[in-house]
Amino acid sequence: MANNFDVIIAGCGVSGLYTAINLPSDLKILIICKRELSLCNSSLAQGGIAGVYNSPDDNIQYHQNDTLVAGGFKNNIDAVHTLVSEAGRDIECIINLGVEFDKNPDGSYHRTLEGGHSHHRIFHHADATGDEITSKLLKKVQSLPNVTIMEKTLLCGIEKTSTGYSAFTLHDGEYSSYNCHFMVLATGGIGRVYEFTTNSAIATGDGICFAYEMGAKIKDLSYVQFHPTAFNNKKTRECFLISEAVRGEGAYLRNCNGDRFMHNYDTRLELAPRDVVSHAIVLESRKQNSTEFYLDISHKDSEFLKKRFPMIYEKLLEQGFDLTSDRIPIFPCQHYLMGGIDVNDCSETTLNNLYAVGECSHTGVHGNNRLASNSLLEALVFSRRASEDIARKIDKCPEGFDTVEFAPSTDREPIPHGFRTEVRRILQQCHFVIPDKKSASESFRRVEEIRETLLNGNFLIDADYVEAKSLVTTAYIILKEVIR
Repeated sequence: MANNFDVIIAGCGVSGLYTAINLPSDLKILIICKRELSLCNSSLAQGGIAGVYNSPDDNIQYHQNDTLVAGGFKNNIDAVHTLVSEAGRDIECIINLGVEFDKNPDGSYHRTLEGGHSHHRIFHHADATGDEITSKLLKKVQSLPNVTIMEKTLLCGIEKTSTGYSAFTLHDGEYSSYNCHFMVLATGGIGRVYEFTTNSAIATGDGICFAYEMGAKIKDLSYVQFHPTAFNNKKTRECFLISEAVRGEGAYLRNCNGDRFMHNYDTRLELAPRDVVSHAIVLESRKQNSTEFYLDISHKDSEFLKKRFPMIYEKLLEQGFDLTSDRIPIFPCQHYLMGGIDVNDCSETTLNNLYAVGECSHTGVHGNNRLASNSLLEALVFSRRASEDIARKIDKCPEGFDTVEFAPSTDREPIPHGFRTEVRRILQQCHFVIPDKKSASESFRRVEEIRETLLNGNFLIDADYVEAKSLVTTAYIILKEVIR
């Protein structure tokens, strides 16, 4: 049947695409993409991809140690070792797939430095590395005859069957069911559970919600990273990120008085890990009774800055700021999730043949704070390992497929307005950079109440419902972890 596949992948970012590329070519694969193919957190990644590859002055032990330090030593050390030791393999692979990284005049790769790194090991494509990698992987996947991509298709739910999984979708107003032996969740992060985030519109925690509802283990969802240098326009929910690499090239952080302040909080100054810098800004904000903070790299050569950060330079000009001469207003906002759907070293969840890769997964490599530019690397290494594991198991799968029909009544009511807005406000208030456990405890009861309403009501199953349920479930799990 046309609706039966060996593997279904939910998500079209780096981890979902790289999973498809590394699966055997004789497998029938379906990729479900919630919105446009270009809309994903992967494509927004600016800084680069960390890794030891043809690096005479660096080694995997240095990279491993930097990752552990940044993660507060709460990392899974075996997963970290896998990450850093296999980095070169996957960096070489994507280069062979056409990904272009910046080079020095002598033809060697230019590696930049970011907060928390002891060595220059960040491969980058100017300041738009994620877009470069995503576009080249997508081009490869679109050339594969065994892969079908369904764009602008909402994944409404997943059900475990005796032969694998059934995925339920909504596309152009029609509900459908698709069956598979292996299901891979590559649904990205949870940024839209906050009032302000660097994440794209799709980051509503859908995969985490689906996995939780099926009984998969979710771990450390309260480990949320707040990027210290998001552009502070105080207007839009989606905040433009100013890459870590800008500080890596020598930018200063200044408070409302124009003074540098990081020396009061950490000896690494502006190059301290993200959580340290975000904490410092919030503490300084309380000290100065102001949220006015700035990133200043105006002391560097203007032509160098325009060439090194062309995308950031143009984006800031659109907002009325010149990176080469102005102090840029910044403030921390939600950026990345270190926790997620718990997986083993092959990215398999606690449910057989259900995999999770990329930001929605919890591999344990990040500990309680992700080291800059380790996210794209994790997406590559552990999605490839998922593909290799599926390849080892595929011959043991049954020949047929259980079929589960999905045809919910359209005679239902839309969800009440305001649930998502309320939950975003709650998370922003009680689980920002420095969490407020008392507020979290008080807010948990309200989030639980909203979730029960969504689960038990007779609501129309559409994007509003699915995303609201995902956001509320995500907030519910986070707050439950915080208050326990």
